[in-house]
Amino acid sequence: MKIYTVGGAVRDELLGAEVADRDYVVVGATPEEMERLGFKAVGKDFPVFLHPGSHEEYALARTERKTGRGYRGFTVHASPEVTLEDDLARRDLTINAIAKDQAGNIIDPFGGAADLAAGVLRHVGPAFVEDPVRVLRVARFAARYGFRVAPETMALMREMVANGEIDALVPERVWQEFAQGLMTATPRRMFDVLAECGALPRVLPEWRQLEPARALAALDAACARGLALPVRFAALFAGTTVEAAAQASARWRVPSDCAGLAVLAAGRCPRIRQAFTASADALVDLLQQVDAFRRPERLQPLLDACECDAAAVGDADPQRRARLMRALAAAQAVDAGAVAHASPADIAAAVRAARIAAVIAALAAPT
Repeated sequence: MKIYTVGGAVRDELLGAEVADRDYVVVGATPEEMERLGFKAVGKDFPVFLHPGSHEEYALARTERKTGRGYRGFTVHASPEVTLEDDLARRDLTINAIAKDQAGNIIDPFGGAADLAAGVLRHVGPAFVEDPVRVLRVARFAARYGFRVAPETMALMREMVANGEIDALVPERVWQEFAQGLMTATPRRMFDVLAECGALPRVLPEWRQLEPARALAALDAACARGLALPVRFAALFAGTTVEAAAQASARWRVPSDCAGLAVLAAGRCPRIRQAFTASADALVDLLQQVDAFRRPERLQPLLDACECDAAAVGDADPQRRARLMRALAAAQAVDAGAVAHASPADIAAAVRAARIAAVIAALAAPT
């Protein structure tokens, strides 16, 4: 039995980056031997075990054979006869097909270290085309590291789009890759790569409804400010329609915090951009519509997304946020219970009138 560190841990170590997780491949062992050593089997599709002490994942060396469409259409073979090189050969990119033995020696049969040094994303072998998730992974790695895609790899990605393999992607995997890509240092690079290979309109048909330059500029602004994932996703859709944001969120089964903010931004950012000149009653109505009185914590990320979109079209104005927050603070200070007690006939109208009066006074006061 031999144990090797593989994949991202070796890649990031060679790049001098922080290593978050380590994966291991075990060569020359059987599941029974692993269990006798105290490892706990956890793999459903192939033999993966948790170390009895560290709880890190150890997978038996394996090969894969394509049996159907999509990323699940594989038959896995794991046995003591499978070599380390066999296991590395099934991986997507050369930079992810590097191993390190327990003595610290690097095993690099496909030239991954050279591609790391050159900043190139290159597929390991022709089996690359068998898994459509790899198109998204290449785009994500391009965004994460700023690497270029090798011409021969881009050609295979275009082939996967042309033959419909990309259409076999399941929503959860699309969102998983996009979410990670959005949180990289240069997320627009992910969109550039997907557009270059033709995959972008297939996985995101709403892209045609967006103004790509505006959406990517808004995303750049969100990235530059280090904003969270929901805001980055919402910034993409802040300049488009509610329908586009809702459709994309539903297609990818986007988590509710991201989907909700994207739909809210698409619907309300145009009005927020008018907030500096809006009347007090319009401001109160806007705050009501975004549910800021019940859930004031939603307003800040919404304003973040809208400010990123405004920056994308050259209409940034920090006074909008300040004016809206002053309006919210004034309206929140109104004692709705007392107003309801004094005006039981039409409570909603009375509360709204009291909030408008408070906002008028707050905006008229010197800052």
